[in-house]
Parts: sequence; C-alpha cells; structure tokens
Amino acid sequence: MTEKLSTQPYKGVRDFYPAEMAIQQYIFSTWAHTAESFGFARYDASVLEPAELYRAKGAENEEMVNQQTYTFTDRGEREVTLRPEMTPTVARMIAAKSKELAWPVRWYSIPNLYRYERAQRGRLREHWQLNCDIFGIDDMATDVEIIALAYQIFMNFGATDDMFTIHINDRQLMHRLYVALNLNEEQILSLTRLNDRRDKMTAEAYRLELDGITGDGTVSEEVIMLLDKSDAQTDVVVGLAELGITNVVFDKSLARGFDYYTGTIFEFKDTDPDNNRSLLGGGRYDNLTALFGGEAVPGVGFGFGDVTMRDFLETHDLLPEPIISPTVVVAPTEPVHNLSAQKIAQALRSSGVSVAVDSSARKIGKKLSLAGENLSTYVVALGEDEIASRRYTLKNLVDGTETTDTLENLIDYLTDKY
Repeated sequence: MTEKLSTQPYKGVRDFYPAEMAIQQYIFSTWAHTAESFGFARYDASVLEPAELYRAKGAENEEMVNQQTYTFTDRGEREVTLRPEMTPTVARMIAAKSKELAWPVRWYSIPNLYRYERAQRGRLREHWQLNCDIFGIDDMATDVEIIALAYQIFMNFGATDDMFTIHINDRQLMHRLYVALNLNEEQILSLTRLNDRRDKMTAEAYRLELDGITGDGTVSEEVIMLLDKSDAQTDVVVGLAELGITNVVFDKSLARGFDYYTGTIFEFKDTDPDNNRSLLGGGRYDNLTALFGGEAVPGVGFGFGDVTMRDFLETHDLLPEPIISPTVVVAPTEPVHNLSAQKIAQALRSSGVSVAVDSSARKIGKKLSLAGENLSTYVVALGEDEIASRRYTLKNLVDGTETTDTLENLIDYLTDKY
C-alpha cells in the first residue's frame, strides 16, 4: 500500500488559509500604502540569484553564506541561491542602471526570503519582508527620513510610542572610538559581530569572548564602559526629535550583523516583555554597489519581516477582525433557484461590492445565520415570491433594517453606500 503524503507544509514555512491570508494582505497593504505616501516606488526581482552575490566581500557574514542559504547547482551547472535578503539584489539593480537613474531613488519591495535556520518565534525559513531604500543621497536628513518612514508604519497600524523604542548608533563613530582604544581592523570587525549578539548573551559569556578579541582585560573593561556610557547624541537623533519622534535611544552597543553598513544603524525594539525582541533594522551602506564596478552609490534602508510585524500586532492587540466574507450574500430558498441567485449576484456586483451566493442545501434560516456569523453586512433571501414579483429584500445584518425594492433601485442604494 502506498504511504500517504503528509498534509503538513515543509518545516519552517507556512500555509496561508483565507483567514491567515487576510491578515497577511492587511499587513502588506499597510506597508505599501505607507511607503508610497513617502514617495517610494515598488520594484521586485527573481527569488533566484547567483550564489556569488552573497559570497562577495561585505555582502553578508560567514555563517549566513555557508550555513543559512538554500543553494543548489542548476542544470546548467550554475550555482544558484534562493535570496536570503534583498539588499544585495537592489544594490545589483541600482548598479545596473546607475547611469540612467535620477537621484535620489526611493524604492520599496515586499519579497519572500529564505534562510535555512532553526524555526522559532519571529524567525521562519521562509518569510516576507518590507524593504525600503533611498539611493543617491549621502546626507543625515536622508537617514532621518528612512527612520521616520519606519516609525510611520507603526503609527499606521495604530501603535503608540510607548510600545516600541528606536535604537540608533553610528558605525563610523564607533570605529573612531575603537581605534582610540588601539584596536585593529580585524579586532573591530570581530567586536562588531560580537556586539550584535550581546543582548542574547550573559555578561560572563560576553566578557569571555570580548577578552578573546582584545587580548587585554583592561581594554575589555574600557570597551564595556564605552558601550554602556550614553554620553552623546547624533545628528540623526536630534533630527528625529525635530519631527516629533522622541522614543529614541542612542545605543552604542547596537551593532547590526551585516558587514556592509558604513554609518547610521538602527533597530526598532518592542517594549512589551512578552515580545522582547528587535522588530526591524537597517542603516546606511555607501559602498555596496561598488561591488558591481563603477562608482559607489550611497544608500540607506531597512527591512521589516512579516513574522515580527504580526507578532507585534498580536502582542499589542492591534490586529483588526479579519473580514474575508462578501458584503452581500444571496441566499436561495431552494436549490432550484441557484441559477437565478447567480444572476442577481452578478447584477449587484455592478454596485462595487462583493457578492456571493450560498448555493448549499442548507435551510434558509441557517444560511441567514451563517451570513451574519461570517460578518457579511447584507443578505438577500431569494424564493418564488421574489422571482415572480421582481422585488427583493436587502436585509442589513448589522442593524436589522430591511429595504425592499426592485433590483435596479437596490443597486442604486448600494452604489450610494459604497
């Protein structure tokens, strides 16, 4: 006997049944609306990229390249990777058209991304991510703009400032401070990567690895004092305050794991202890396009995953009731009226509302109650009398009111409503 196939999806990915898809589309549409309100244009690219794109110097850390990508050899003996992030792709696209583009370029996308890692809260092997980037301008005000866009996303979902904090640091500033402690470039790179994991480590474990990098306990002490001392601000922090964005922390321990960041870096973090995690992150990367030849084009951007977005919305009770039902349900009283019901539904759709026919064998009372339970607004019961008189009753399931009229007049009624 043939073994039955599993109904479960591949480990670390999701099926999207209609209710889940409604939430996903709500997230995507809010993302898109917010990005476009800042003047961003949408782009996309194939999920397949040459594997060498992620092996290029500065494109990603060694662990991600060697252990966390889905990489395979195609039938043409080319090594191909399912994209684990979007920034190298957009940098490639910008470099390809750099002579034709008018700066600044504001682009956004909502790609699906793949990483082979242990599935856990906030992290899956496939997810979707909002990516927003500004290219062609090397100015503090652009860093403020991209962070303000990320902030506005939360506002458009109904969040308040107390629900999250914005952590900001500057790679150039930290590099100068580390050089002042006589750390070399290799030590600085190792320290930056260590700091990216600092909030997930015990103080003892962090100190042990730090000592291994510095080779000097006194220098390690100076590093810790430097990171913990909040004695400075940046122009970006000041600029955000001028826009009224004040839930900001200048955090010198913030590192971000990507090697290609060159200046401002930032993360938004949830303040609720039940979801104590980073929500989105980004920063300035002014050299990445140079990997493709030609002049480097300055860029700044961020990525915001759909899994962490949904976790935030659920944690703070910000998800609306998913409405996936049609606005109007036409309910024939007998199966013999199903085709007539389809004609009525087709005509009602001209008013711009969604209409479905309950052509099941259920009793009419059950059809009406199900329409209400599924959050439809109106129902039309269709029987012999309605078909003969050509007058139909549109019942409002929210307030119980009824409107009985010709189909043409009901269409006019719905047109006024919608």
